[in-house]
Formats: sequence, structure tokens, C-alpha cells
Amino acid sequence: MKVLLTGAGGRFGRVLHLALAGVVPPGGAPAAPVRSPSPGSAVVIAADRQRLAIHERGAVLEAVEGIRPDVIVHAAARTDVDGCEGDPDGAFLVNALGTRHLAEAAGRVGAHLVYLSTDYVFDGESPSSFDGRPGNYREWDRPNPLSVYGASKLAGERECPPSATIVRTSWLASPFGESAVGRVLKLSHAEAPLRFVTDQRGSPTFAVDLAVTVATLAFERLPGIFHVTNAGSATRFELAQAVVAAAGGDPGRVEPITTADLDTQPPARRPADSSLDNFALRGVGLPALAPWQDGLRRFVAALDDR
Repeated sequence: MKVLLTGAGGRFGRVLHLALAGVVPPGGAPAAPVRSPSPGSAVVIAADRQRLAIHERGAVLEAVEGIRPDVIVHAAARTDVDGCEGDPDGAFLVNALGTRHLAEAAGRVGAHLVYLSTDYVFDGESPSSFDGRPGNYREWDRPNPLSVYGASKLAGERECPPSATIVRTSWLASPFGESAVGRVLKLSHAEAPLRFVTDQRGSPTFAVDLAVTVATLAFERLPGIFHVTNAGSATRFELAQAVVAAAGGDPGRVEPITTADLDTQPPARRPADSSLDNFALRGVGLPALAPWQDGLRRFVAALDDR
């Protein structure tokens, strides 16, 4: 099987590249193995932004028609949430129009498309159809993004054909690049107070566990929307406490505040509760991801082993 991976130089793309190739990524061993094909049997063509500018239609069509992949895993994105707020054209150019080009190219060569999306397509305030409260969103709940980033990723979803796989995830921690978990670990070594909000809740997710499930969905070409996160949810305050404790520090150092208490208000609004229910994943019989607390333990242990 030949797989074209976009965004291969990104913080998740680097982990996903290894998982697709059958290599255990750094950041703690995954809780479950990739299902079919056998590890190492896929040929992965890794394209970063320098190799493939997805917003350029001609370049995308030429590359895909030259490679003729069986599967395109589209992890390239403009992910700077606050940066997108100040540059909506740039966000939609990459996240929406770039996805349109890849969907067109995939259709020309008969490739299955896998698109990485986000919990930020939800507002975190509208009730879920499952239990009537915000959060625990299922795959069929109505999106209502609050930010340019969320709107541009939702637009990308709508560019995908019905046969595509759409994976929504949230609060991603990767051993490469910046993440909320990494920032807490850095701050925990300083003497300044740690202040995190209690009015934003989501599903912390670890790249190594997510990558295994994305690879399985890609290899099995399962169509439709899948929510894929580590099990459970937390506020940013609760996550910060857990990170400090996992690193051997005192979680009591973490002070609870609200978003309104922040010294500087971020340009982009965040959902109040965007935790995701992985209903479709369970429904097709794929294994659930480990609880986020377990993912955090493995993540911190792997950093300590470096």
C-alpha cells in the first residue's frame, strides 16, 4: 500500500509518519497496535510544506498523479488558533481550499482520503444530542465553530467526499513541537505561579495513541466522521495539575482561574466544553484509546528517558 502523508513535518505528522511506517513513535508505546497491513508493509511518501504546497492546485494535482497513492492522509493544516483569527484568508486557503485540491486529486487517482479535523468545530455551549448537555459531542452533533480556525477546519470537512475518513481530535500533546502539556512541564520548573482556567473542558489526547488509530482507519479505509481522543475529559486546570504531579511536582502549585481572569484575552474564542464521545470508533469495533491519564504517564516517562 502506498500512502501519501501531508503535513509530515508537523508536530503530529512526524508521529503519524512513524506509525504509518510501522515504527513505534517516541512519546511512550501506544496502548494498541496498528491493525492491518502488517507493520512496515506500507510505503509512506512524507510531504512537508516545502515539498507540497497544498494551497496550490496545480502542484497538488501534479504530485498526486505522479505518486498515485492508494491512500492520502491529510495532516497538513494551519493550526495556530490565534494566528488564524488575524489571518482568516490564510486559514481558509490552507485548511479549506487545500483540502479541496487534495480531494479532487484523490478522486482522479482513486485514492482514499483521510482528513484530520478538530473539536473546535463545536462551540462547547450547544447541548449534545446524546445527553442534552454541552460536551460529549458525538459525530452527528451540529458543529458551530467560534473561531476562524474552527470554521476553516469545518470548511475542510465539507470539501471531503462521502467516502473519506474524517478524524476529529482535541488537545493534542506531541513529543515534537509545542503543546499544552509541554508548556505546563516547562512552567513547572519555574517559580512563578501556575494559573490555569477551570471553564474550558476538553479531551486531552496523546499523539502516539492517536497516530495508531488514524493509521488503522487509513489502512482499513473506513468512511465517515470519527471522534478519536484519549478516554475521559478534563479542564485545563485539572490537566495542568495532573501534568505537574506526573512530573513529580506539587499539583497544589496550580491555581484555578477563569478565562475572564487571564491577563491577556486570546484573540480566538475557545469552546467551553468540547469533549468528544468516540461513539463511531466503538461502533465499528476498533479499540478505545487509553485514558488520558495513562497517556500522560507514558508521555512524561518517555521524556524522562531521553
